[in-house]
Amino acid sequence: MGITDVVLSPGSRCAPLTISFARHPRITVRTVPDERAAAFIGLGLAQTQRRAVALVCTSGTAGLNYAPAVAEAYFQQIPLVVFTADRPPEWIDQLDGQTIRQTDLYGAHAKGTFTFPADTSHADAKWHSARIVSEAINLAQQFPAGPVQVNVPLREPFYPKAGEELRFEAVRVIQETPSRPTLPGPDLVALRHALRQTPRVLVVAGQHHPDEALLLALRQFTAAYQIPVVGDIISNLHQPVGATYDLRTAPLGKQDVFMAVPERGLKEALRPDLLITFGQSLISKALKLYLRDSQPVQHWHVQAAGPVADTFKSLTRIIRLEPITFFEQLVATDYSPFGGLVSAEDTAAAKEAGHTTAPAATKAAAPGSTPSVTTPRLTWPTSGWALSEQDAAAKAAYATPWSKAESWAKGFLHDFLAQPDQPFNEFAAFHHALRHLEDGTALHLANSMAVRYANILGLPENRRVEVFANRGTSGIDGCNSTAVGAALAQPARPVVLMTGDVAFFYDRNAFWQNYPTPNLRVILFNNHAGGIFRLIDGPRQQPELEEFFETHQPLTAENTCRDFGLRYFTASTFAELKLALSAFFAPVSGAALLEITTDSATNAAFFEEYRKAVRTSFS
Repeated sequence: MGITDVVLSPGSRCAPLTISFARHPRITVRTVPDERAAAFIGLGLAQTQRRAVALVCTSGTAGLNYAPAVAEAYFQQIPLVVFTADRPPEWIDQLDGQTIRQTDLYGAHAKGTFTFPADTSHADAKWHSARIVSEAINLAQQFPAGPVQVNVPLREPFYPKAGEELRFEAVRVIQETPSRPTLPGPDLVALRHALRQTPRVLVVAGQHHPDEALLLALRQFTAAYQIPVVGDIISNLHQPVGATYDLRTAPLGKQDVFMAVPERGLKEALRPDLLITFGQSLISKALKLYLRDSQPVQHWHVQAAGPVADTFKSLTRIIRLEPITFFEQLVATDYSPFGGLVSAEDTAAAKEAGHTTAPAATKAAAPGSTPSVTTPRLTWPTSGWALSEQDAAAKAAYATPWSKAESWAKGFLHDFLAQPDQPFNEFAAFHHALRHLEDGTALHLANSMAVRYANILGLPENRRVEVFANRGTSGIDGCNSTAVGAALAQPARPVVLMTGDVAFFYDRNAFWQNYPTPNLRVILFNNHAGGIFRLIDGPRQQPELEEFFETHQPLTAENTCRDFGLRYFTASTFAELKLALSAFFAPVSGAALLEITTDSATNAAFFEEYRKAVRTSFS
C-alpha cells in the first residue's frame, strides 16, 4: 500500500519535493508551517488510516523539529516516511547556511535511514532512487511499523522554469506481502495444557487499536478457559461486539480504582501465576507496579516481531504471533474421536503420540458415577471448549475476585460522583463530558491528567468510542496536532480531544493551517496551572510546588478560537457545563472548543478526597 497523504512545511531547499508532491494527481498534500505541529498532524493521519504518511521539510533544523513526533511514532508503531531536504554532501560542515548533519537524524528513534543520490540524471541513479522509496515505505509499514527517514540532497535550481511541464514517469513499485505465522501443533498442545492446568491465569492488554475480530477471539478465549482479561482505556478492548456474548466475558477496566485499595488479601487473591500480555504501554501505574511486585511464575508476551520489553520484570516466553492469531488458535475446536469437544490440533497431536483416550481435561464422567456439582461458567455461543469440573472450579476461584473488584469499583465511582454539594472540579467535569460522547467518536486524550482521568472513569458502556493517546513517549507536545490530523483523515467522523491547559497552549500551532476540521471538538480543562503536580506524590509535598512545578498562566482559549475560527463555549459551574455540553455536541458544522475552568487547589482537594474514599470504602 503506497502513500496518498503528504504533510509538508514550506521551504526553499525542499521546493523540488514540494512541487512534485503538489502536482501529483493521486496525492493529497497539506501544508503546515510549524514543523513540530506538521509532524504530529501527519502522525494523526497515519494513526487513523493505519498506513504510511509522508512528511516533507527543508534542510537544517527544520527536520529536528520533527523529532518529538518521530519518537512518538517509533514507540507507538505508526508508519511515517520523513523526507528531509539536504545540501549536497560536499557542502556539509562547510559553514553553508541552513546546513546540519542530517544523515541518520533521528538515530535510534527511526527504523532506518536512506539517502538519495545527489545526482539523479543517470538511469541507474533513477532506478536506485525509486528502489529507495519502495524500501522506505515497506520498512515503515513492516511490523512493527514506525518512522523511516529519507534524506534527499538537492542542488540548485530548485524551481521549474515558467511554463515547464512536470512529467511523472512510470515507476516500478516493490510491494511486500507480510507473512502470518501460526503455532506448530506440539507448541499449541503445550500452551493449551498449561492454560488448563494453571488456575491463576491473567491476560493484560496494552495500548492497541480497535479490532473486532480480536475482541471476538478474546471473549471466546475468556469463555473457553475462564480467564479474566484486563485492559486500560487505550487498549480499546471495551468496544461492544454484539448482543450474543455473555456479559461476564467483557474485559475489566477499573484496575486504576481497585488496585489503589490497600488490602493485602485482595492483592494476594488477584496475583497471577501465569501472565499473558500483548499490545504496547499501560497507563495504570498501580497495575504496572502490582504486576512487577507479584512476580508471576510465567509471563508470556505475544508479539509478531520486533524488540520485546520486559515491563513487569517477569518475562519467560515470547510468542511470535499476531495476538488475534494466538487467541484464535487457542480456541479453535473440532469434534474429537475420543469424545467431547477438543481442538483439531490436540486431536492430531494425540493421534501422532498414539493416544487412544481423550485428554484429561475433556474426559467424560464414568458411567454410573455421581456427577460433580457444575461450576457456573462464562459462556459464548459455539465456543466449544470444556474444562474439567476441577479445573473450572479452580479458575472460577481466581476469576471471581477480579470480577468482584471490578463490580465494586464501578459502584464506588457511581456513588462517589453522585454525592451532592460537590465543588466544581475537573474530575467530576471530566466524568460528565465522557457521558456525552456519541457512538462512533474518535476520542483523543492528551497527556498528563486527561488520559489518567479517562482511565479511572472509563467510557459509557455499549458505546463505540475509539481511543487514541500519544503514549509512546507520553509527551504533551503534539496532542492538539494529532487530533487535527485525525479529523482531517476522517472528516465524516466526530473527533473529540480532551486536554489540559498546558498541553493545549503548548501546541496551539496545530490550528495554524488552512484545512477545515468541522468534525473536531476540543474540551479544554483549564486550571491555569500544571495541575498534575498537585495530584502526584513528590512535587505536591515540596515548598517549590507553585513556582517551579506548576505552570501558572492567565490564558484563556477565547483568542485562540477567534484567531483560528473555532466556535467557543465556556463553563465554570455544573449548571453551565450541562448547558454547554448539549450545545457543544449539537450536530452543527464547524470546529468547536469548550473551555471548562476550574481551580487547581480545589481539583487537588477533591481528587485527594476520592483517593481517601478508595482506600477506606472497599469491602
